Amino acid sequence: MSQTNFDQWLKELDLSFWGTAQHKITPAQFFERKQSEDAVLLDLRSPEEAGYLALPFALHIPIHELPDRWGEIPTDRLVATFCSSATRAVVAWAYLQLHGLENVRILGAHYNDLTAELTPGKVHKRTR
Repeated sequence: MSQTNFDQWLKELDLSFWGTAQHKITPAQFFERKQSEDAVLLDLRSPEEAGYLALPFALHIPIHELPDRWGEIPTDRLVATFCSSATRAVVAWAYLQLHGLENVRILGAHYNDLTAELTPGKVHKRTR
C-alpha cells in the first residue's frame, strides 16, 4: 500500500468510525455468525500460548507469521482477530485492512469473555 493510501485509510478512522464500533465484534456476535459458518476466529497467539489453551475452532496464525500466511485467511467470511490482550488483534486488524480484507473485526474479549460463551448451555443451543 502506498503512503497516500495509508494516509487516506487513517483519515477514514474518525470519531464516527470508532464511536460506532465498526472495528469490533463481541464473543456472542462472533459465535452467532460462526454457527452459520459466516465467521472465522483468527488466533494470533504464539504456539506456546496456544499450547496452554487451544482453540480448535480457530485458524491459528501467530502474529509474526501473518506476513507469510495472510493468504490462508478466508475472504468470504467475517474474520475476528483474537489474542489474549487485544494488542496483536488490533495490529492484525490494521494489517489485514491494509491488505484489502474489509470484513475484519477485533474480537473484544479476553479469555474469560470467550469462555463465558462456551458454557454447555450456550454450546448446546448453538449446535442444535
